[in-house]
Amino acid sequence: MEQIKSIYHFGLAWFGNLWFKKPSKKIFIIGVTGTKGKSTVTELINAILETAGKRAAVSSSVRFKMDGESRPNFTGMSMTGRFLLQKFLAEAVSKGCDYAVIEVTSQGVLQHRHRFVDFDAALVTNLEPEHIEAHGSFENYRDSKVKFFRDVSLYSAKSQKFFFINSETRDYEFFSAAAADFGRIVLFNKKDMIKVKIKTKLIGEFNMENIAAAVAFARSRNIDWDTIRQAVEAFDGVPGRLEFVQKTPFSVVIDYAHTPDSLEKVYQTLKGKGGKGDGKKLICVLGAAGGGRDMWKRPVMGGIAEKYCDSIILTNEDPFDEDPQEIIDEIESGMINSGKKKVRKIIDRREAIRAAIRSAKKGDSVIITGKGSEAYMRVADGRQISWNEKEITTKILNGERIEA
Repeated sequence: MEQIKSIYHFGLAWFGNLWFKKPSKKIFIIGVTGTKGKSTVTELINAILETAGKRAAVSSSVRFKMDGESRPNFTGMSMTGRFLLQKFLAEAVSKGCDYAVIEVTSQGVLQHRHRFVDFDAALVTNLEPEHIEAHGSFENYRDSKVKFFRDVSLYSAKSQKFFFINSETRDYEFFSAAAADFGRIVLFNKKDMIKVKIKTKLIGEFNMENIAAAVAFARSRNIDWDTIRQAVEAFDGVPGRLEFVQKTPFSVVIDYAHTPDSLEKVYQTLKGKGGKGDGKKLICVLGAAGGGRDMWKRPVMGGIAEKYCDSIILTNEDPFDEDPQEIIDEIESGMINSGKKKVRKIIDRREAIRAAIRSAKKGDSVIITGKGSEAYMRVADGRQISWNEKEITTKILNGERIEA
């Protein structure tokens, strides 16, 4: 059955390319993959290209953007399907875009969504355990990312290819091996940013890694340093990624963090602001996805919350067909010491956010993770409930009534 599905997806990719008259041959395309930071790197590259006077198209988990037009990505897929991707590229070509920046996922690679797209460049941001149930093991997940590099190496018809690799990520040598002898390999890491002294509105060490990735690509395109600095310094960030809804008298932040590593990095960033032992609290609202997705990480994320958070509210996220209470209990099971004493369980996510905000005092930080800028909450029987974390949080802060 899996082989039949693979042939089906491959066939759709091939037919989509023919139907839209092989658009990828007429535009420079970079694919951005990795576990974290894909959307931010994609948007940073776009910002630099635009500042340099280039016309760029973006396909990411957040939005579709073409020249000056932009619309949210409501497809439910970080990387769009084969026909949609080829259609997107055809439209970008018709509008005279010079570049297309595409977010590439492991699931997209498994379903051949990247095939018959002639990429000029591939970039990997980092690699951490994710989608283990879907892939069967971390090694299989890693190999799907590496496969993207290998397929660009072997099958892209572009004459000159670039491969950008974070030299500090685990297993980076797998990516280097996949690209060896097929193009120019460019290594980058966050330490590169210490030398160039670029100012940024983005916070967190992990964002230095994201900036380093975008800068590495920009320099490969001979974009000058003044243009790069101008773009990075003006960049406000990606919606739902360490986004401050309020800064005073206490901060309220929303973030997409849905893996243990990304959750810990967000907490570390904000804990530095709140300060341990200075009377300021880090109030954390979190949940975890259902539907059998990465069940292993639920207790791990609970343990991380116990380590960093002064107050914890466990709540609903995307339960799919699972019981939200059981998901919450599994998160709590990772708390072995004081964590359980500072936990509240509130299934209704709106009420969980409200409770966190009500408990905050001057100087505290409220961090709400898991949804970010996602437009839906996925529940039982395949239903999707409209959701806007920032809008809901803003209304609660303003004392407005919220309709369930």
